Amino acid sequence: MDILIKVLQLFLAFTLLVGIHEFGHFIMARIFRIRVEKFYIFFDPWFSLFKFRRGHTEYGLGWLPLGGYVKIAGMIDESMDKEQMKRPVQPWEFRAKPAWQRFLVMIAGVVMNVLLAVAIYCGVSYAWGESYFSNDDARWGYNFSDEGKALGFRDGDRIVAIDGVPAENVSKIISDLVITEGDRTVTVQRGGEEVALRLPLDELIALRKSKGYEHLMTLRIPFLIDSVDLAGTGAAAGLRRGDEIVAVDGERGLDFPQYAERIRRSAGDTVRLGVLRGGTELPLTATVSDEGLLGVYVGSPYTLRTREFTFWESIPAGIRKTGNVISSYWDQLRMIVQPKTKMYEEVGGFIAIGSIFPSVWDWQDFWLKTAFLSIILAIMNILPIPGLDGGHAIFTFWEMLTGRKVSDRVLEGAQYVGLAIILFLLLYANGNDIYRFFIK
Repeated sequence: MDILIKVLQLFLAFTLLVGIHEFGHFIMARIFRIRVEKFYIFFDPWFSLFKFRRGHTEYGLGWLPLGGYVKIAGMIDESMDKEQMKRPVQPWEFRAKPAWQRFLVMIAGVVMNVLLAVAIYCGVSYAWGESYFSNDDARWGYNFSDEGKALGFRDGDRIVAIDGVPAENVSKIISDLVITEGDRTVTVQRGGEEVALRLPLDELIALRKSKGYEHLMTLRIPFLIDSVDLAGTGAAAGLRRGDEIVAVDGERGLDFPQYAERIRRSAGDTVRLGVLRGGTELPLTATVSDEGLLGVYVGSPYTLRTREFTFWESIPAGIRKTGNVISSYWDQLRMIVQPKTKMYEEVGGFIAIGSIFPSVWDWQDFWLKTAFLSIILAIMNILPIPGLDGGHAIFTFWEMLTGRKVSDRVLEGAQYVGLAIILFLLLYANGNDIYRFFIK
């Protein structure tokens, strides 16, 4: 059932993204009175699931969910329909229009995907606000996994900055650490002092490949007393709500689970406590019950901060979010082509994309993931690879600059090269999926 929910979310998101993208090409072509012969969501080699014709356009749903397409009259595209190019140019064809109109038709799909992301982020900001854990609240620091300690972190370290940039959002710290093209310098607060840790690129690459970042660090839970059982031994010792236990029998620097375990080991005996109250540490002695308890209850000091937006505030918030995600993903894409980062080994296909969706249906998460995928689709399509929108656009842009149109023969050859590149990327990405999930 979990897999089915993931698949349904992926299918719904992909259908929406492909439909919006192709609608961009379609509507811009129609604005310039260019005839669109086919409008398909998903590919339809040999047959389609259903189709109908309205006017000059055949609308349909293909069976191969690797994308979609619009077949624009008079354009050399993935259909490789050479016969139409041999016929006399008609006024309603793509090739009959000025270069600036053809350029706009080519980039319209990318623009629609970006606008969709903006619309989604605006809607999410208005409906749910922006929730985050502030690093300012993490004054007790973090506990680190073995992988984190191997990098030089210690339990209780509080990350202050990464390469000199202050760490603000807890959920972004991990990605800021591991998505890099070079060594990282992390400033941590340790024992009241700031310490600089140098994290080599090769160790960060190994952390990414092993997915050791998934549990790299967790917020430390302090022994912060939320309430006291008046019949318990803690009340008799003088413990109060708001007290923080910072030492047990001389042991310091632990968090609540570790202090609680230390107290349990003294069941039926007494313990010496260091209690922080109003900024002053008090020494108290408490008797531990036979069950290993003090009769106090601990509360979490962490709250999920939520910034709410009015309708009008959500619009610039959505635009900023889109810009930040585009910038972040572009940086990742740039690092993929740099051999030293080895991020190309982590490229994934449909299995990797589907795995980002949760196994339960959460509309907020669904829309956030859909917006992110819409940006990925936009960026991937604008790359100057023949066969993609960016490849078509760059030839048209060259014509706009020079006044010389690229010959059909060159366009046809570039289309074959582009299709070969796209096929290779598809096989490589999905081959990585198969290797990681079924073989490795």
